[in-house]
Amino acid sequence: MLEEAFQAVYTKFKLHFYQKVFQRFASREATLTTVESFCMEGIMAMGEPTIAEFSRMMQISTPNAAYKIGSLVKKGYVEKIQSTTDRREYYLRPTQKYIDYYNISYSYLHTVIERARKRFSPEDLAKLEEMLTIVSDELMPELDLTAGRQRAEKDALPPEGQH
Repeated sequence: MLEEAFQAVYTKFKLHFYQKVFQRFASREATLTTVESFCMEGIMAMGEPTIAEFSRMMQISTPNAAYKIGSLVKKGYVEKIQSTTDRREYYLRPTQKYIDYYNISYSYLHTVIERARKRFSPEDLAKLEEMLTIVSDELMPELDLTAGRQRAEKDALPPEGQH
């Protein structure tokens, strides 16, 4: 039963995301291919990774990753930010153009969270948050997303528009 419940929630979030992606294709607003959308999802999740970090996480070659990133840069969805500590290294930062795209797609997450806040007690919500954090941090070690975020914080990247 737990597997079915988890799968149902996961599937509904995926389907909602796909609906938003395909709506953009139908209305000709989409400038991202489906693969590029997935790449941007990975970059957002990783928190300003390098191309090498991105390629390792996605399990694709660095040249393939660099090609995909180059296309995203040309389309204005990603910018490369030079490291302040190692001038040879660049971080991938989603632009405001992508963040606006992302926020439309992820408004559903916020809708579901608000519905949960109305439906469940603060204690139940705290327990759900605790359980989801444990699942993410401890039970999914293959997908460690903290490296890029921690490094970006350490490197003190300037805020958008100040580079």
